[in-house]
Amino acid sequence: MSQIDVQTLDVRDIIPMMRHKMIFQIFDELEPGAAFVLVNDHDPKPLYYQFLHERPDEFSWDYQEEGPVEWRVRIGKVAAS
Repeated sequence: MSQIDVQTLDVRDIIPMMRHKMIFQIFDELEPGAAFVLVNDHDPKPLYYQFLHERPDEFSWDYQEEGPVEWRVRIGKVAAS
């Protein structure tokens, strides 16, 4: 997968109660094998656990930057085997 295929979603200016809904909507629209980079102002660990619960075995999660000011996580949709 090339970097061109990866979009960036910066949620730092989004109302917190809307963030997870938006993130899951974007994830659900991804083609298998595609990904996006989430940019946040804190560690999105609760989102990771929500993915584990709601989309088990469907996603990949790779930290690209881990604070202290900005977190970047590449979230991908696992291609069907």
